[in-house]
Amino acid sequence: MGKFHSVVLMVCARRAAIAVTLYCCLLVGFGQGRVGFCQEASLGNKAGLVDQGDGPSEPVPGSEAEDGLGVHGYAKSGSVRIHYVTRGEGPLLIMIHGFPDYWYTWREQIPELAKSFRVVAIDQRGYNYSDKPDGVASYGIDYLVSDIAAVIQHFDASKAVVVGHDWGGMVAWSFALKHPEMTDRLIILNLPHPNGLRRELATNPDQQKNSAYARFFQSENASQLVKKETLVGWVKDPKAKARYLEAMERSSLEGMLNYYKANYPREPYTEAGAVEAKVQCSVLMFHGLKDKALLASGLNGTWDWLEKDLTLITIPDADHFVQQDASGVVTKSIVHWLVR
Repeated sequence: MGKFHSVVLMVCARRAAIAVTLYCCLLVGFGQGRVGFCQEASLGNKAGLVDQGDGPSEPVPGSEAEDGLGVHGYAKSGSVRIHYVTRGEGPLLIMIHGFPDYWYTWREQIPELAKSFRVVAIDQRGYNYSDKPDGVASYGIDYLVSDIAAVIQHFDASKAVVVGHDWGGMVAWSFALKHPEMTDRLIILNLPHPNGLRRELATNPDQQKNSAYARFFQSENASQLVKKETLVGWVKDPKAKARYLEAMERSSLEGMLNYYKANYPREPYTEAGAVEAKVQCSVLMFHGLKDKALLASGLNGTWDWLEKDLTLITIPDADHFVQQDASGVVTKSIVHWLVR
């Protein structure tokens, strides 16, 4: 990819063949909840849009968050307001969720990390209480990266430990590449380095097949085929699932799918333009090996794209949402790695 902009994996527009894509998506699924999602979509249920009407009032800055996990706040990134929950004192640690998720995905990690860090778990733009700008371009990787820089500046910090899962992982990789001076250390959960993902899409038929869900999300009318209930199908805990459903109702479905439209590679897949710059900080990676959306083969060669040490932890029984599937292992390992 040469320059930083290549890491965004920006793509040209094309229209997906919905019937074929949905069939592939149904066969493959994505993480723990995508089979159910694709079954709903394959029925052609166009009445299941995420409700973006009037909802509960947003939390007041400084008010207590769910389960006493911290307090609510907001940072300004240009014209976009980013919601976060923060807890603890010490060096800054930013946590970035993926799709379809929100800050609450880190509920098992926040209490322990907050013993040594100022933990800030954000809602990415388009999600939950953060602003939801219109248009695919508003969700390009440069804007997503700028949101993290804005949060760090909001806390008057010069750098932070950056933690990201799924799309949060892509934002974290991209942030570390663009802002090495602001990235203390990097923690990635179930998201290969951009070079690894690009290579697997170009050369691995299994990854191509298992990325059918992404090709569907890039299609023009994908948002008309998704029900909010299916977006939370992967959440196992009933109490958490109720909260996730509320968060998805507050979120913008178009905004969430714009991450794929703006940044995920499209066919024909190619390895051309790999990222040449190396990540300058130490990196800790987790990967649940049951993940069907992002295959573990994408991890091969990660060390070639890093300037410093890599610690890789694979968890055989964990799926895509490894921070919840193996919360104990993930939390203890992060703490140990950070305080070593």
